[in-house]
Amino acid sequence: MKIYSISGININKVTRIQSQKQNNSTTFQGGINRKMASDLRVFYHHVYEYKKGIRNLILTTEKAEYKDAIKERLEKENIAYKIDEVNGKNINVYFGADECVDVIKTLNPNLSEHTAEEDFILGILLGYDRVKQCTRYMRIKNGDLKIGRHGG
Repeated sequence: MKIYSISGININKVTRIQSQKQNNSTTFQGGINRKMASDLRVFYHHVYEYKKGIRNLILTTEKAEYKDAIKERLEKENIAYKIDEVNGKNINVYFGADECVDVIKTLNPNLSEHTAEEDFILGILLGYDRVKQCTRYMRIKNGDLKIGRHGG
């Protein structure tokens, strides 16, 4: 018996509920197929880290096609979240402590349009080095660093 483990999710071959010939994909209990499980392995690891208290807030970029599965998992785990569409293909998923997600909800959803203050707040909430965030903030305020695609 072969068991697949993805950050606390055991997917046992015996629990397969459906086998699909297309794309050589197998769907397991809960509607998770191998491709989805592979694509969402970082997301699942972040959920594990949050539940273990390693981080208070997580930001991960995932494929938009998995939005419903991501929402379902976070709601099942009773984890606060906010999801922003990036480009039609991807989504930014913020999740973690209610207080942190409440702050994220006040920020501009477009990361490339953040003010220096929004950029600083986000970095601090995500656990980035405080001194480096202060240096980055001052570089943005002084015009030495641009936020967005062409900058920091």
